[in-house]
Amino acid sequence: MKYNLFSMYVGFLCLVSCQPETRKTVPEVAVETIAVPKKQIIVKKVMADAATILAKKEVPILCYHNIKDFNAESGEMTKVYSVKPPEFAAQMKALAQAGYQTILPEQLYDYLAYDIALPEKPIMITFDDTRDEQYDIGAAEMKKYGFKGVFFIMTVSINRPGYMSLEQIKNLSDQGHVVAAHTWDHHRVTKYTGQDWNVQLVKPKAKLEDIIEKPLTDFAYPFGLWNTEAIAELKKSGHKMAFILSTKRDSVDPLYTIRRIIVSGTWSTERMMNSIETSF
Repeated sequence: MKYNLFSMYVGFLCLVSCQPETRKTVPEVAVETIAVPKKQIIVKKVMADAATILAKKEVPILCYHNIKDFNAESGEMTKVYSVKPPEFAAQMKALAQAGYQTILPEQLYDYLAYDIALPEKPIMITFDDTRDEQYDIGAAEMKKYGFKGVFFIMTVSINRPGYMSLEQIKNLSDQGHVVAAHTWDHHRVTKYTGQDWNVQLVKPKAKLEDIIEKPLTDFAYPFGLWNTEAIAELKKSGHKMAFILSTKRDSVDPLYTIRRIIVSGTWSTERMMNSIETSF
């Protein structure tokens, strides 16, 4: 009896997927068709396994929240989660002068999964929570240096005072930034049950895709908190990568636990630059 390669491969997938009580990631095969005169060459790229991804050098990823002034009497959380506008401007200038080039999630995915090369000094700049100063100040400062960022949007806040409008979100996407999901109302995913997954993952993704008129594949966990159930639901809803904060990555699904560091408003520009080197 003859078996072709396709039937053997399908049998292998069935064998792997039917294993009980274990959480495994089956290698993804990307098919790329290259057209040449009178023939087509099909190139198959096999996705790296979890151990290979975890062994790769991490790309520095910065996380910003508020870009606004505060004073000595402000609360500690305000000081940590807010960077003053002059400081943000100085940080963007320092990154440019140091030779950093911003990358976006698709580039990071290709680097981790398929070992596609990145710029010599890659960095990712991300923003959480939809604040309008991220558009007015953040995107404007980055534009001076040709930087592009990732904006994680919680959809409950769209068009509310102090938050981005539909038009601003669409403009960010049209300008080459990436718009990504940050749930509906910022409740931690570790508390979700039943319809919460639809409300917090599925519907926000669909809403943002309607706004930007592009597929949305990336997600940031509120407070950086995650669990394996959330990873399974993110996969089901079509998210390719998810971002945590500076905690341990998952050993099975590292693409769904990408590390970032929060840039604190208490840091100097020099400390921010040093943290890039020491944290990644």
